[in-house]
Amino acid sequence: MAEEVHLGLPGPWAADYREKADHYTTKIGGVPDWPTGDTGIKPEMLQCSLCGMKLCLVAQVYAPVVKLNIEERIIYVLVCSTPECGPKPESWKVIRVQKCRSTEKTASGGDELGQATGPSSTSVPEEQIDKQKSPDINDDDFDLDALAEALEQAATLASNSKKKNKPKRANAPIKCPVLKEKASDLSVPVLPCFYIYYDKEQYRGKGAVGSSSNELVLDKERTDATNDEEEKWEGEKYEYDKAIGADRTFLKFKKRLDAYPEQCFRYSYGGKPLSAATKLQDAGSCRLCGSPRQYELQLMSPLSYFLHEAGDGSSNYAPSSWTWLTLIVYTCSKSCCPSSRGGKPCSCCWGVAEEEIVIQEDEAV
Repeated sequence: MAEEVHLGLPGPWAADYREKADHYTTKIGGVPDWPTGDTGIKPEMLQCSLCGMKLCLVAQVYAPVVKLNIEERIIYVLVCSTPECGPKPESWKVIRVQKCRSTEKTASGGDELGQATGPSSTSVPEEQIDKQKSPDINDDDFDLDALAEALEQAATLASNSKKKNKPKRANAPIKCPVLKEKASDLSVPVLPCFYIYYDKEQYRGKGAVGSSSNELVLDKERTDATNDEEEKWEGEKYEYDKAIGADRTFLKFKKRLDAYPEQCFRYSYGGKPLSAATKLQDAGSCRLCGSPRQYELQLMSPLSYFLHEAGDGSSNYAPSSWTWLTLIVYTCSKSCCPSSRGGKPCSCCWGVAEEEIVIQEDEAV
């Protein structure tokens, strides 16, 4: 059975990049929504290891692990806001915050990323969720005249909206008009903020996403091209073979990225990362309990695109210096309680742990 991968796709833009949400919200940019004011986060954890500046939030992911009886669990990805530090691995940090509870067997089962573990379905603010859900419809209740009138009104509104604000990219985040409370600490740098909704990746195995006919056509074109080039000198043939024999790992990465070009991150707790490089850096062990780390999620390059598109002056930082293809996040395989330090977890405290992030750069840049 193929592992389930949840894709984080762009939802609505925040009305204000400093607006507050809650820790159940999954989003890109903005300010961190800590579950409580007393999480025990030390100030140095939120500072750049290179220059000491305050870090800004890149991604906040609500990620409970029900099979481990951990309902309150959030992953925060942060980076230094200075262009000098931003591209360097030392300027990135991943913080896991969770509520420590005694281990109890849960009666509920479920798939690996649905009920057992995975990002919450409450990623987009509640007022936006209602717009995205498909309501249950009874065929007997249809009023065709009312439906036709509603569709005509919707088409008119959509047409007027496009004329006023033509989007630059399909499925890009949409500005959200709902005003919320703003964070009071203006010294914290912020990236442009938009909310995330999820979709499951449709993957048919053997690196194939979508129709396999394209791959067959491509293989035939490569064969024909090779036959046509037989009369050319050996040096040129070597260069051509080198081009069509490009790194299979990168080609697989690009294919699955192109299948969902709006994906901002990929989530698969305990799964396998979609690597852009042949050699994958060792993630090491948990600093608290010594357990091996495992893959949990990775940020993808379209995230940078959307943040660049939002460079309208509302944010004091734009990620112009980022050249990475993907950022891979590894967390403790036991998701140990940070407050227990390897002992028995308590049942009332919030704990904080720093996890590992691996950067894979675009070598062509």
